[in-house]
Amino acid sequence: MKFSKDQSAGYLANHMARIFAQGLTSRIKPLGLTTGTFPALLELWDTDGLSQKQLTERLDIEQATMANTLARMERDGLIVRKKDANDGRAQRVWLTDRARNLRDPAITAAQEENAMRLAGLNEDEKRQFIALIQKVIKTKMSG
Repeated sequence: MKFSKDQSAGYLANHMARIFAQGLTSRIKPLGLTTGTFPALLELWDTDGLSQKQLTERLDIEQATMANTLARMERDGLIVRKKDANDGRAQRVWLTDRARNLRDPAITAAQEENAMRLAGLNEDEKRQFIALIQKVIKTKMSG
């Protein structure tokens, strides 16, 4: 069986992810954000005060990667970490006012990037495309 990268779902998904990431990077860099911190911000904008463990699970990344990301976010004034009121061993991650104020412009930037990249698809194709990606991700999460 011959391998063709142009017919490889993994290769194509990776290539597409890099294209989206490059575009998003150029849009959020003026805000002082990076694509490395953006997923954590999205989670915290939805639910502020998550633990590091919860963020790691939600983002499906390694604990060490999350720790490094949070350290950068703290350094950049995006988050503060405070001891959990119910569990002294755990810390909660809270957004700063600076991070809260970046929510709308950052999400607008992401929406603009998505719209630009999907401009060649009609509305039905866009819905189908998103649904198929969600299906693949759901399969990974349950398997």
